[in-house]
Amino acid sequence: MRILLGSGGFRTDERRALLNDEMRRHFGSVSRLLFVPNALADHDAYVRLLVERGLDGGYRLDGLHTHADPKAAVLAAEGIYVGGGNTFRLLHELYRLDLLGEIGQRVRDGLPYLGISAGSNVACPTLQTTNDMPIVQPPSFAALGLVPFQLNPHYFTGSTHVKAGDNYVEHFGETRDDRLREYHEMNDTPVLGLWEGGLIRWDGRTGTLVGSAARVFHKGQEPADWPPGTTFEATQDADGRRTLHRTA
Repeated sequence: MRILLGSGGFRTDERRALLNDEMRRHFGSVSRLLFVPNALADHDAYVRLLVERGLDGGYRLDGLHTHADPKAAVLAAEGIYVGGGNTFRLLHELYRLDLLGEIGQRVRDGLPYLGISAGSNVACPTLQTTNDMPIVQPPSFAALGLVPFQLNPHYFTGSTHVKAGDNYVEHFGETRDDRLREYHEMNDTPVLGLWEGGLIRWDGRTGTLVGSAARVFHKGQEPADWPPGTTFEATQDADGRRTLHRTA
């Protein structure tokens, strides 16, 4: 498998350069990428925005929405790029178009997949660790299941502060760590909280953190912070519980 998952926040020159370098490493000499813009409402504008911001890796982006037969487009794709936006809308659309099976099978057969933010969330077993509002209800929370862990994109530690005059005051809302502890009160799958500008390479057996750190959450354990460059693998016990282990 050839999977590249990004948190988002590729707004600086350095982060854009990293994303484009990783895209070229990941997709190689393919001529175009099938881009899935369905996490946002205006699909044409989304494709234009990626090109204008230099988030296309130099590839031609072929919008899924321009194809009369989306399944045929997936089957013919040389690479697939699933963009960010609202994860609930994205997964709803993948169900509506009946594409989960086709995308999943093609990626398992070797089609390179890039997901950013919501596109990373839907590569996970479920969308249960997204940050988004449920603006639409998909038929199920079950997603593509391309990786054996959950992601929380745009992760950051600590409390949120808001500006009040010339000062910043604590918001006192739940932190990301609080939310992910709540997830593990009801679920077992490990979660990677991926900082902005970060990417994960996954080959079906091992992963590598690129560009940014991640905080790793396991049920019943204190979270662990892994720096960029960390490699890891996933194991599963006899009861089906998965664990992520650093290998370097």
